[in-house]
Amino acid sequence: MTLRTSVLLLSALALGACGQSPSPQAGSGPAGLFQAQATCGATNLAQGKAATASSTENGGTPASAAVDGDAGTRWSSAFADPQWLRVDLGSAQSLCQVTIQWEAAYARTFRIEVSNDGASWTAASPDTAGTGGTQTVAVSGSGRYVRLYSTARATGYGVSMYEFKVNGPGGTATLPTSDTPDFGPNVTIFDPSVPASTIQSKIDAAFNAQVRSPAAQFGDQRYTFLFKPGSYGRVWANIGFYTTVAGLGRNPDDVTISGAINVDSGWNSGDESNATQNFWRSAENLAVIPEGGTNRWAVSQAAPMRRVHIKGNLTLGPSNQDGGQGYSSGGYLSDSRVDGAVTSGSQQQWYTRDSTLGGWSGSVWNMVFSGVQGAPAQNFPNPSHTVLGTTPASREKPYLYFENGKYSVFVPSLRTNAAGVTWPNTPGISIPMSQFYVARPSDSAATLNQALAQGLNLFFTPGVYHLNQTVNVTRANTVVLGLGYPTLVPDGGVNAMTVADVDGVKVAGLLFDAGTTNSPALLTVGQSGVHTSHATNPISVQDVFFRVGGAVAGKSTTSLTVHSDHTIVDHIWAWRADHGINPTGWTVNTADTGLIVNGNNVLATGLFVEHYQKYEVLWNGQGGKTIFFQNEKPYDVPDQATWRSGAKGYAAYKVADSVTTHEGWGLGSYSYFNVNPSVRVDRAFEVPDTSGVKMHDLVIVSLNNQGGFDHIINGAGAAVPQPNTNTAPSYLVNYP
Repeated sequence: MTLRTSVLLLSALALGACGQSPSPQAGSGPAGLFQAQATCGATNLAQGKAATASSTENGGTPASAAVDGDAGTRWSSAFADPQWLRVDLGSAQSLCQVTIQWEAAYARTFRIEVSNDGASWTAASPDTAGTGGTQTVAVSGSGRYVRLYSTARATGYGVSMYEFKVNGPGGTATLPTSDTPDFGPNVTIFDPSVPASTIQSKIDAAFNAQVRSPAAQFGDQRYTFLFKPGSYGRVWANIGFYTTVAGLGRNPDDVTISGAINVDSGWNSGDESNATQNFWRSAENLAVIPEGGTNRWAVSQAAPMRRVHIKGNLTLGPSNQDGGQGYSSGGYLSDSRVDGAVTSGSQQQWYTRDSTLGGWSGSVWNMVFSGVQGAPAQNFPNPSHTVLGTTPASREKPYLYFENGKYSVFVPSLRTNAAGVTWPNTPGISIPMSQFYVARPSDSAATLNQALAQGLNLFFTPGVYHLNQTVNVTRANTVVLGLGYPTLVPDGGVNAMTVADVDGVKVAGLLFDAGTTNSPALLTVGQSGVHTSHATNPISVQDVFFRVGGAVAGKSTTSLTVHSDHTIVDHIWAWRADHGINPTGWTVNTADTGLIVNGNNVLATGLFVEHYQKYEVLWNGQGGKTIFFQNEKPYDVPDQATWRSGAKGYAAYKVADSVTTHEGWGLGSYSYFNVNPSVRVDRAFEVPDTSGVKMHDLVIVSLNNQGGFDHIINGAGAAVPQPNTNTAPSYLVNYP
């Protein structure tokens, strides 16, 4: 059996009991004697402790792998019965339950045993039927040693598990919740009684502290400005890094601001002449009456505008373009209405989804629309407008609102083949904040997991969170929502977050920032090899961003891995940093792949993945779809041989050879090999040549003629740079 990897999918802690009745011998006594009788604690007593086993399949599957908290490792035994795994807890402990996350080769029957000396064993559970997947077993007893004793295997392989978790009795108080929580010092809430001058001064203070600051782009500062329902006087809100402006109404028109929600160029240190680094900011759920008739939103990656009503025009390029404040480079607009015209100007690429526009003008390389009323006509490549009349599946991002003196989160419903905005009267459900744990940056990963085990949703307030263990989301329909770019940093090489293969989990509004010890992945959705239909209630990942390097010398093999079928990936930016306040480089901030898709029928709408060192997107699942893709190849390739032996580098977007159905629209990849301009790539897109794999409206560019591509896709499409041109794109309308 080959080594298989998966994600750590720990189940919620059973809120049962932990009695101290005598422990019968294995197989004796009624099963009821083993039921828990007091609240179990959240601490995993087994993690990191010494473990031994009856056997191991090979050197890559040691006993220690079952208690290391690492989603990419497992213990596997020899192919025989019986087998056991033993953990030394270090001292005698009372026990409440164990949780086993089985690999595909699980035990058909087993029991949990305890011992004080590691020689004489007492049953702490009855003989139990293995279920595969994640299995929680109530236990009763105490001992220094605990072991899982498998009497029979379920398969022809050995017994194998990713994690063996042991919990003792409780003592941890139930975490508090409230419908009127304190959102922390980084959130400022206004109501219409606050003078406009007060609002202006607070927003100005946040922005002015960042103007031409070399530290701001990778700083810890976080600002969120929330507006309760009502109309506000003139507010000119310049939006800097890690800043969110949002309304607290049920509908965007419940909050109206006169002035601007403004993003421009000229303010960011090191990028004054462009807006190509206007990252990590957002505007949501409000209406703007723009001063002068036009609102400017000259953003680049990780800067969504959602559920916004612009009562005038919207422009996406920076001001004073003729004066040298050049380009902006990529953005995202959804569930929004622009009464006037949208002008893209020098914006290089853009994706608009499920919105209503008064009109659109402009194109540089790649403008994509799906489900947009008022979109321009399909026309590619000149102008480069890719237009789909509807979006195959969409679910708008959950959002916070305030009503009748209380806060709630509204979760919009799934839509299929939709067009236009969802509001007013957005279908969905409302969840009171009392059903959320409102997290602060001081919270530990254990506290976050305790909240999830308590049956709560998670609401991350702005700040930087350090995680020394994986945050495990295991309950169907859980909402994990971040406000104002909460940043999750995995320490010690753990995976920051995993989501079980269950219906309807929503993960939104988070920034994952890789730590200095390599993590196998930053976010993992589903379980490897499991294909369960979630067509009617998919998992969604929205406005979730990944950063490897820049703030620190971060490392992560993969940023996002999607195993679950029908997952919706709606606007991500996975970025291996090319610059930062700490050094970046080929051997410094290492990362292979931004996105791996193993699930079937996964849909990506608004996919930004840049600078990874191997395939930047690797799509292994059947029936996948991508609407809009933006990519830059890694800048810092030292030379052709270092990058890859036997081929010219890696394609930006690779569809596995085994895939027979896949489709993409509006996909662009750009090269800028500034360390070694002689480096080239065979192709930007690599797909199997089969009738079920179709790609539409593809573009490649060699930025300033720094390196280039031999082809657009497989062996098709003209190379770049083109002779006697600078930054001239090469286009392909359809493949095949």
